[in-house]
Amino acid sequence: MLSQLIGFLGPAYLWVKAAHLTFVIFWIAGLFLLPRFYVYHQETAVGSPEDRAWIERESRVRSIILTPAMALVWILGLMLAVNLDVWGQGWFSAKLALVVGLTGYQGWLGVYGKKLARGERPLSGRAVRMINEIPGIAVALIVVLVIVRPF
Repeated sequence: MLSQLIGFLGPAYLWVKAAHLTFVIFWIAGLFLLPRFYVYHQETAVGSPEDRAWIERESRVRSIILTPAMALVWILGLMLAVNLDVWGQGWFSAKLALVVGLTGYQGWLGVYGKKLARGERPLSGRAVRMINEIPGIAVALIVVLVIVRPF
């Protein structure tokens, strides 16, 4: 524990770590919420008041929760990685790959939301329900990698 407080963050290390975890929670909550909104949105009539309401709600989730939380997760996480010098460790490389994947998933959600806003419904409600499981699986793997550090 003392060695973690010696890096460039010094005594701020625990504060940065706490902030990182807080914004991870916000980010993942948004990644669970947005696909659920898409499930409900897909069932609305294109151009209806309900359709427009879902478009607005989804836009707010992306701009108020997802984008700021993701940016802070990346900034704080990279600060922690530099402080701990974990770049060559296998567990960290795997975690980083999963976070890159979640970032791509968020990008895909944004693209899909724009399709819904245009009146397109390319996926079934069942398929959208299934993609909602991606963040949960990724988070479970990330927690194991960070806590257990299996490699």
